[in-house]
Amino acid sequence: MKKTIVLLLIISVFFSCQQEPKNIKLSGPVFGTNFNIQYFSEEGVNYKKQFDSLFTVVNKSLSTYIPDSDVSKLNRNETTKVDHHFEAVFRASKEIYRFTEGAFDPTIGNVVNAWNFGADKDKFLTDSTTIDSLMKFVGFNRVGLKKSNIIKPKETYLEFNAIAKGYGIDVIADFLEAKGVENYLVDIGGDLRTSGANIESGKGWAVGIDDPNFNGEQTFSKVIILKDEGMATSGTYRKFKVDKNGNRYAHIINTKTGYPTKTNILSVSVIAPDCMTADGYATAFQAMGIEKVTWFLNSHPELKAYFIYEDENKNLQTLSLNNFPE
Repeated sequence: MKKTIVLLLIISVFFSCQQEPKNIKLSGPVFGTNFNIQYFSEEGVNYKKQFDSLFTVVNKSLSTYIPDSDVSKLNRNETTKVDHHFEAVFRASKEIYRFTEGAFDPTIGNVVNAWNFGADKDKFLTDSTTIDSLMKFVGFNRVGLKKSNIIKPKETYLEFNAIAKGYGIDVIADFLEAKGVENYLVDIGGDLRTSGANIESGKGWAVGIDDPNFNGEQTFSKVIILKDEGMATSGTYRKFKVDKNGNRYAHIINTKTGYPTKTNILSVSVIAPDCMTADGYATAFQAMGIEKVTWFLNSHPELKAYFIYEDENKNLQTLSLNNFPE
């Protein structure tokens, strides 16, 4: 009897010493937007310094806004050597480029810069001669990677802004998993990756998809539960131009013509196993259009897509593909 009482006391002490995992919430500026990270840690460890260090390293490799980054030096032909972050994004970009037959192309950056979206509203200033000259050097098939060295024509300009944010999210998520964190949400500018569940609610992570508000307000009419996946959204309702006939052109540049894409798609959200993949395909799907994407997804069950678009009467419509969560 005494042994039983002692055993029960030991078990009681053991469970009383166990604590509920602490919900750590961190936020701040990064990549020209803001991050919001939430994770559950039994030790309650704050990884803010580590996150900031990882963001710095990724920026140093891939940001065209930093003059001494690897990609900036490459574009000035001052170096060919790149780090493992650059290699990871390069290889993923190459795969998406091939699968989408060039709809996603990191060499289109100089053409995007030439259009200078946001500087002159409702007005097209870029002449065809400029675009034609820049398009001569567009084509990711001309760029290679060999033993951590990039091989490219000296005129080719590389930019991975359409996929690097998703990669940065994955870097943070992989760090958390390496620390044994099983339940987390990593959000940067609305793109995100989740694992496990929100322990406080006892459910998967509830995430919203932005309504296409042209006035800049943020509202959500669709909220889904995301678990162990990444999601990214590409929208055209904040960056676009309108010609004299009232046609709206997206900031997504057609990689075959060098001109802005005329589109009725306002946003496309993509769910993938990781956020880098979701980020790249969200951009590609904007350029490809709904019909091509519908056909494409028949052979890519690992991807799910959700479109918000305008019909011929300017009414908002939605389309879920590959069992995108309702």
